[in-house]
Amino acid sequence: MDATSGFWDDKYVIVTGGAGFLGSFVTEYLQKRNARFFIPRIEEYDLTTLEAINRMFLDVERASPGLKKIVIHLAALAGGIGANRARPAEFFYVNLIMGVQLMHQAWLHGVEKFVAIGTVCAYPKYSPIPFREDDLWLGYPEETNAPYGLAKKMLLVQAQAYREQYGFNAIYLLPVNLYGPRDNFDLETSHVIPALIRKFITAKELGQQEVVLWGDGSPTREFLYAGDAARGICMAAEKYNGPEPVNLGSGQEISIKDLANLIARLIGYQGRILWDTSKPNGQPRRALDTSRAERYFGFRAQVSFEDGLRQTIQWYYDNREKIK
Repeated sequence: MDATSGFWDDKYVIVTGGAGFLGSFVTEYLQKRNARFFIPRIEEYDLTTLEAINRMFLDVERASPGLKKIVIHLAALAGGIGANRARPAEFFYVNLIMGVQLMHQAWLHGVEKFVAIGTVCAYPKYSPIPFREDDLWLGYPEETNAPYGLAKKMLLVQAQAYREQYGFNAIYLLPVNLYGPRDNFDLETSHVIPALIRKFITAKELGQQEVVLWGDGSPTREFLYAGDAARGICMAAEKYNGPEPVNLGSGQEISIKDLANLIARLIGYQGRILWDTSKPNGQPRRALDTSRAERYFGFRAQVSFEDGLRQTIQWYYDNREKIK
């Protein structure tokens, strides 16, 4: 039996963003372990406002007397390069104000543990490859998503400060780019994998002879299946109680050009891929050193990239009638 199998028995978990993409996988993990959890939905709790955060914690305390509280903070305003360029102020303000107030109130309300989810966008634009957690402060993030990355990075500063001054058990995790079933396929706000899947399927079905993509295809990225990320987050909640930030990734790097060719092959699109070099590339390379996660709480990615892509493509085929 897993040594952590009883970890959740006396816990009540607040999963912000639990109704979202990654959150759906985190709550599946918790359900399989019979954990009690609560998802604060924006219609009732706007977590950018102090009043709603306080009301949420009071409601949780009334609903779960005697249970230890854990916050897994997944909620974020996020998107691809286009969305970050169009709304940098919103991406900064919403993520900063939500995270800072939520962690502060969690401490005031006696929460036992706070799991803060950062972003690979917090790394400097020209970080040495692979990205190591100790290199987080070597420079400024890539410009197109710096407001988002810096807002999320402040959660690390806050977590370490609150641990030092108050003894508050806040941990900080840095997931790489995520993908999988239930991802956001809206071309206005989606990340690269769902955008490519949708574009290639549309082009194949309409008989289009070419697909135009942003940049020149040279940047590299690392991707982690969302189910693996959720497992890593929950393993950290169970086993990790330290101040150092921890990367969550697959340890595999691929260029955007190779990614596009792979997705086109899996979908069966045989037209040309053209690159619009007037559009930004984003950060030149992203690949994580994932050794700390394995060393500190035994996490290693399990789903192979091609298997994960096949599952994501199939989910889009099955659900696209409901997608904007």
